[in-house]
Amino acid sequence: MINDIKEYILENQPRFLNELADLLRIPSVSTAPEHKADVAACADFVANHIRAIGIEDVTVFPTNGHPIVYAEYKCSRADAPTVLFYGHYDVQPVDPLNLWTNPPFEPTFRDGKVFARGATDDKGQIFLHIKSLEAHLKVRGELPVNVKLLLEGEEEVGSIHLEEFIRTHTDLLRCDTVVISDTPIYAPGVPSLVYGLRGLCYMEVTVTGPNRDLHSGSFGGAVQNPVNALCDMIAILKDGYGRITIPGFYDNVVPLTQEERDGFELLPFDEEEYRSQLEIPFTFGEFGYSTLERTWARPTLDVNGIIGGFTGVGAKTVLPSMAKAKISMRLVANQDADDIAQKFEEYFKAIAPPTVKVEVVNHHGANPVLTPRDSMGMNAARVALHEAYGKEAVLTREGGSIPVCLLFSTILHAPTVLMGFGLSTENAHSPDEHFLLENFEKGIIATAAFYEEMGKQTV
Repeated sequence: MINDIKEYILENQPRFLNELADLLRIPSVSTAPEHKADVAACADFVANHIRAIGIEDVTVFPTNGHPIVYAEYKCSRADAPTVLFYGHYDVQPVDPLNLWTNPPFEPTFRDGKVFARGATDDKGQIFLHIKSLEAHLKVRGELPVNVKLLLEGEEEVGSIHLEEFIRTHTDLLRCDTVVISDTPIYAPGVPSLVYGLRGLCYMEVTVTGPNRDLHSGSFGGAVQNPVNALCDMIAILKDGYGRITIPGFYDNVVPLTQEERDGFELLPFDEEEYRSQLEIPFTFGEFGYSTLERTWARPTLDVNGIIGGFTGVGAKTVLPSMAKAKISMRLVANQDADDIAQKFEEYFKAIAPPTVKVEVVNHHGANPVLTPRDSMGMNAARVALHEAYGKEAVLTREGGSIPVCLLFSTILHAPTVLMGFGLSTENAHSPDEHFLLENFEKGIIATAAFYEEMGKQTV
């Protein structure tokens, strides 16, 4: 039981919120060169705060980009497991600024929420872990497990230097379980654990026809229009049932089990409300699957942008020389991003008419993640969430990607627990980002209980 720790958390909640506000005031926008000093200042703030709660072994590692904060605590038990917590202290840009109700780096508390850039993604969620560790140290005098903290400043720009750091510090980072709080809970008051993440394959295609833009009256009907050709090619990539037509695309897909499908069916999901919020008449996707199954556990192919020809105000009768499209594919276990990129390129070039030239560029990719549902960490997280929310956690998947999960699995050989406390409606990456204070409080209690439960294990 952690009643004594819970009491400390509740008594100190006002101070915790003031300290969180101090962290949120730092404009640690990792993609903006003008904020480089702010990102470094944020790393120092986090490092100093970890020291202040009683963890002395803290190092700020420089990289060729933004710093990585590492901290370590060794408990007195020789057979205690080691938990590595990963999070990020950098944030997204704030544009468009005019859509914020309050300035994004002036934290505002209203309606039971804190509004600021980074509130839910991911400063609020890393801070609740730090506060749970503080509660253990202040109340019990030590932590029940060995704890390592790995906090980076480049997650929002693709974790550029993190893989190199992990590969060159495997002994330092060695652990039994990784825990990440950068995923949403399923719904308000419904605690959840994410066990699957989709991967990504992001391509750019260029279709070129004549060597210059042409007069559509003089040349139309005699020369292939690259925009028309590109549209025809894109249309071929999926059939009328929402299935992707690339040969071999589904070869390695791990199908959903009946147990998983039954579990998704029991989740509180209102299809009509979903459509209403998006203002769409119907949903669309691969035939034979529900909306949750399509977004969590089935691969996709989407055009993210298309460019070509005249797009200005008014009219211009032009036959374009070139057309481009950016196309992303969300992948599921056990698809491989490099394999899918190669299959996409081969197929896209194969379906091109002989009247145009085609170039395909693989921008980046990330492999999907499917973590064990019955690991030591997952079982501890179930107990912890029940302690905080008073109900059983549901098991879900997520449609997005967290590439670092695969690094932990392949390099550190440690299973990951995805135990987030945000909500998908909290405007992460958008104006008026916010974090529900109830989940901030319950998150501190849950993570404190998680470390307590992990401390009951031996290795």
